[in-house]
Amino acid sequence: MIDNLSLPELVAQMFVVRASGCLFDHQIRYREWEPTASKLRYYLEKLGVGGVILVGGSAAELAVRSHQLQSWAKFPLLLAADIEEGVGQRFAGATWFGPPMAIAEVARQDAGKADRYAEQMGAVTAIEARAIGLNWILAPVVDVNNNPDNPVINVRAFGETPEIVGKLAAAFIRGAGEHPILTTAKHFPGHGDTAVDSHLELPVLPHSPARLAQVELPPFVEAMAAGVDAVMSAHLLIPAWDAECPATLSRKILIGKLREELGFEGLIVTDALVMGAIANKYGANEAAVLAAEAGADVLLMPLDPEGAILAVCEAVTQGRLSVSQIKESVKRIWKAKIKVGLPISDPPQPPLAKGGSKNLESIDSIDLSLLATPQARATAADILRDSLKFGGNLPLQVAKPPENQLLRNLIVVDDVLGCEFLGNHTPAIALPEQFGYELQLIDDRTGAIADNTGAEHFSPTLLQIFIRGNCFRGSAGLTQAAQDWFKKLLKTGELQAVLIYGSPYVLEQFLPHLPPSIPYVFCFGQMPAAQSLVLEVLFGIDGTGNA
Repeated sequence: MIDNLSLPELVAQMFVVRASGCLFDHQIRYREWEPTASKLRYYLEKLGVGGVILVGGSAAELAVRSHQLQSWAKFPLLLAADIEEGVGQRFAGATWFGPPMAIAEVARQDAGKADRYAEQMGAVTAIEARAIGLNWILAPVVDVNNNPDNPVINVRAFGETPEIVGKLAAAFIRGAGEHPILTTAKHFPGHGDTAVDSHLELPVLPHSPARLAQVELPPFVEAMAAGVDAVMSAHLLIPAWDAECPATLSRKILIGKLREELGFEGLIVTDALVMGAIANKYGANEAAVLAAEAGADVLLMPLDPEGAILAVCEAVTQGRLSVSQIKESVKRIWKAKIKVGLPISDPPQPPLAKGGSKNLESIDSIDLSLLATPQARATAADILRDSLKFGGNLPLQVAKPPENQLLRNLIVVDDVLGCEFLGNHTPAIALPEQFGYELQLIDDRTGAIADNTGAEHFSPTLLQIFIRGNCFRGSAGLTQAAQDWFKKLLKTGELQAVLIYGSPYVLEQFLPHLPPSIPYVFCFGQMPAAQSLVLEVLFGIDGTGNA
């Protein structure tokens, strides 16, 4: 069948475009990256792109969306998502696990339990992904986060040593591998020891070949042994292996190291081609050509899909790329599609909207009862609970303040507008309110302390800080607002307790300065379930709201 495809059809199969998980154009949040319905349908139906990566919307909405996309497609689609922390991380209503580093914390005390947790996390993620029409998990992260200043990997990693990362990532892959879904080890050859976010600029990994072989590579080797289906390249410059080209664009690395030296036979997928580390220097279309030349099978998130397809076709015409290499990539892609049950036939089936394929699941087969089952949610809660850190005089005894003072619930986030895990209904805000605390919400853009202090009288303050590594932020450490408020509250004696959600490295910055009597609780998660657990420990309540 591959021999019957035109060159543009072959090349289009190598591309995975980004789209909103929401159903309607007016819901699109990132218009530069997420096409309208008519444009997206054109990519799928006319150009024949090979897949879609989805972000946003609810899990129920995505179940409908995934069927819609398959119905438009010229060829059955790989439907992917960055669901490193479960389907609920991206699509509301499904199970949202804590970040992988929470399981690494469990491994410090009980390696067997951590292994079981990672395997269960992989299985639940696979089951729920399939339930809403996804067939490609862009996880697990197998980077070794041995740099506390890493702004983008951080708690997304399974740990700080290659031994723990490899073991837990392999367990995740085994759990997911019981189901017809693809998994992805990322970001090859290792993004853990960097202090630069590749979404913004190009990091350099200056290590020797011996160090790379000792720390960065072993988790990828374990992931491959566990049966991972794809490996995602990192936008990193690694002078020891290639002094000129980032890994994503380096044939020495993708073919020489990954294919030939490590023997990987699955899909090689690039990290997003819109990221600054690549796009800023090479341009959107040329980056796609260079990645294909380097040996990538799947070209993820081009800024201009049609232009990138034309650019790769032109590269073939010019002799930069061979048709045989393109066909080898498409063979791997179709082998992956067959694995997840997609109907690859000769001739190709018509789109579902034009008669349909009996082999693709009907929209009537959607089973939302598979999402967020009590067992799955209990497992997610157990991981968070078993990885909590706490100290000081717990539980906090809340006393009514003097008449001229208020109890203050001061929440510090790095980006107020990006906080989808906070709202008037979420525990970090709603539960302290029940104890008489009044909310004050701060981020780095809300002004200096002098502009936010309010009444001159000191107020007993509960300080809650939400900080972790996030893409496009450029930092995973303490924001200036968090540092300033912590210092002020200590100085004035207002600080009652500190609650930290996200990065354990932030906790380590606080602890040396925190008086031993002041209670603190740390949780790797930031979602409402994490907030509930933390506040239950702080106030000594039993999960039903009773003290």
